[in-house]
Amino acid sequence: MKNRIVLDPDVMVGKPVIKGTRITVEMILRQLSQGISIDELLDNYPHLTRKDVYAAIAYASERMIEDRIYSLKV
Repeated sequence: MKNRIVLDPDVMVGKPVIKGTRITVEMILRQLSQGISIDELLDNYPHLTRKDVYAAIAYASERMIEDRIYSLKV
């Protein structure tokens, strides 16, 4: 699934997108968080596949694992 997400500074200012499209991971996640179903998303974006949506979710999940928050004591 990792090969479905690409970052290219010339496409959508380097945001992660579904390969071969201008559909960003961010847009997919935003729409899902607003209650749009995967089936509705696929109807709205015919170039998108179910595997693409799952890849976007997996990509975001992996980025969250990499996030680190450090507490600075004052």
